[in-house]
Amino acid sequence: MNELFEPVTVGKLDLPNRLFMSPMTRSRAGGGAVPTEMAAQYYAQRAGAGLIVTEGTQPSVIGQGYIDTPGLHSAAQVEGWRKVTDAVHARGGRIFAQLMHTGRIGHPWLYPDGSLPLGPSPIASGETLYTPEGILEHPAPKEMTTAEIAATVGDFARAARNAIDAGFDGVEVHGANGYLIHQFLCGSANSRTDAYGGEVGNRIRFGVEVAHAVGEAIGPERVGFRISPRNPNNGIREQDSAELYPALVRSLSRYGLAYLHIMEWDRELTKVVRAEWPGVLVLNPKAEPGSPSSTPEQGAAVLREGLADAVTLGSYWLANPDLPERIKAGGPYNRPESATFYGGDHRGYTDYPAMVA
Repeated sequence: MNELFEPVTVGKLDLPNRLFMSPMTRSRAGGGAVPTEMAAQYYAQRAGAGLIVTEGTQPSVIGQGYIDTPGLHSAAQVEGWRKVTDAVHARGGRIFAQLMHTGRIGHPWLYPDGSLPLGPSPIASGETLYTPEGILEHPAPKEMTTAEIAATVGDFARAARNAIDAGFDGVEVHGANGYLIHQFLCGSANSRTDAYGGEVGNRIRFGVEVAHAVGEAIGPERVGFRISPRNPNNGIREQDSAELYPALVRSLSRYGLAYLHIMEWDRELTKVVRAEWPGVLVLNPKAEPGSPSSTPEQGAAVLREGLADAVTLGSYWLANPDLPERIKAGGPYNRPESATFYGGDHRGYTDYPAMVA
């Protein structure tokens, strides 16, 4: 699997390998959505990744969709993240912050003023929020006005500047998994009749505006963008993926972004997007039938086939902080404990052991 360990240039970063760490929500932020010292240890343990992409991080209070997720919209959050980036850089690593506005995947329970979450249209996700007080159904969101759309674009740009102030090497804009940008892309969540709804050219507008604004704020060479074509998560039902994603990718390609990141659901559509995207393409391969996650072997295969320039893995990194060494040795691999994926203390977070030399 030597392909995983070849160097690659992403934006202006010369990375030592093509084995990236996928963004994974862990719900362990402290009060005020501030990353903890434990988060600094967690990410630093995994600094051997060619690039770390953090857990989804909200660019605003209303962008939060889950309990105990971190933000990048306050001074305290910036200081908390600086401890993380310092720890990663001290071990020779590189780290991007993933900016994730969850849109309708939110709930008044999360917000100090009890307001409704925002979305392109007042269409509920049909999903639920876990809280210590029980499971709550997502309400229909407030339909965003054009002024709120513009303000949210500004929130992303401001969070990107905060990320650079916190020492991040760049940011990844989350346009996947049924969150706000994906909601605008998909007709099942977006019934607008203005310039942000209807035909494909309108539905991609918000995501493209966010990418452009973030690139203007920190330099496009420090910006990645994540998509997940045909992903049904969080109540999404795409009807025109084959038309939608080539149009989106062509529009994004004008801005010189560092990379495009695909969370794969459809290999044929991955090939179409690959043909349209002129820059670095990062792929989180779809897991094989019967497998809970994509594997290092799959990652090496897509690199050999030329489908991607780098790959992301999730649970393998979660459970194996020394993943590159384990791959080179042919294993063995720690098994991820799903019971500790979200919330809790150091158990299942910073206590996965490295290999014994």
